[in-house]
Order: sequence, then C-alpha cells, then structure tokens
Amino acid sequence: MRGRGFTLVELLIALSLIGIITLLLFSGLRLGSRSWEAVNHVSERVADLRIARQWIERSLRQTQAISVIYDGTEQPVFAGDAETLEWVAPLSAHVGIPGLYILRLGLEAAGEYPRLVLTRWLLHPEVLAGEQDTPAWEPLMEALGATANLGPFDLDLAAGAYGRTVLLPQVAVFQLAYFGQQAGGFEPEWTEEWVEQRKLPVAVSLSLMTPDQSWPASLVRLPGSEVIDEQGF
Repeated sequence: MRGRGFTLVELLIALSLIGIITLLLFSGLRLGSRSWEAVNHVSERVADLRIARQWIERSLRQTQAISVIYDGTEQPVFAGDAETLEWVAPLSAHVGIPGLYILRLGLEAAGEYPRLVLTRWLLHPEVLAGEQDTPAWEPLMEALGATANLGPFDLDLAAGAYGRTVLLPQVAVFQLAYFGQQAGGFEPEWTEEWVEQRKLPVAVSLSLMTPDQSWPASLVRLPGSEVIDEQGF
C-alpha cells in the first residue's frame, strides 16, 4: 500500500515556515554583525584616545629644559597655557630624522569639535629659521593664533625634520595645568600658564576627552622634578 504524499497546502505551509526560519536566522546574523561592528568601532575610538594620551604622557616624561636664541634673545622653549603646550623631547627614526624636536600641541578649529594637532620642528638652526623649505619656528606665545600658516596636516618636510599630525580628529575636552614654583614665587602652586620660565614645572596635569569617550585626568611628572608628598605626586 502506497504511503500518502503531501498535499499542496501542506507544502505551502512547510515552505512558509522554512522562509520564516531563514528570515529570522539572517536577521539574527545581521543584528550580530552590526553589534560587532558597533563594539569594534567603539573599541577603535577608545584605542585612539588611549594611544594619544599615552604618547603625550611618554613624551612629556622625556622633556628637556632647553633654550634657543630667538631674535637675539635666549628663549626657553617649554611654554604652555590651558589649551596649548610646547616642549622639547626626542623622537625616534620613524619620523625621518631621529633627535630632539620642538613639539607643539594644541587645538585647531574643525567644525563642531576642534581637532588636536601636533606640530614638530627638528631642533636645528636651519630648520627653526625656515631655511629648509619649512615654516619658521617662533615661540609659542608669539605664535598663538598663527597655526593656519603652519601648513596642511599629515605633512612631512625636509626628510621629516618638520611635520604636522592630527592626533585626534574630534576633541571635547583638552585642559592643561602646571605645578611648580615660578620665578618670583614663594612656593610651588598650580597655574594655567607657564611662560618664560627657565625651570620646568614639577608636573603637568592633562585632561583629554573625545565626544564619545572620557578618561580620568592624568598627572605627568617631568624630569628632574622633586617628589612633593602633600600634592600626592
């Protein structure tokens, strides 16, 4: 006796169920893929912020108290205010020419949120004077507001002796403060400006956040600084 086959209605119901199951399966895969992409995107943003902060902190720990002759006057390079900082530190051969560089860190307008830009000059008289087809260096406090003349981003000139790099494309908070005893002062204290001081500050406080990620402020002790217990260093 022959077995009974499927009716047309039963086949249609089975095909419909298979279609629904397939749709749910691919919807789940698509949702999982989007969730993974979102997590990966957030991880990349966190990594960018962490890498930028770690690089700044590491470079500041290698700061050297150096002065240069500018317009016939000896000028300490290290200088900064609440949103801009300039210092001297070594860079490795990956930038082109290893050696000491003047590094300038600051915000530049870029739509809703500013970007954090690092500009570097090799510490060499010809480079600082602009004789190597590079923008001439001038002390930070004289150069504020003149960053538009420093050239485009991701730029390397004179075999890497000069360059500009965007460390973070969007910045929500970039705040600096300096702890130390300035000339004429009676004791170390926190200040939002460190200008024309022959001595380095004891420490620099750095707050850096993006629109998507926040991070606790860090305290970077500079070379040669003394440990001051009452400040928690």
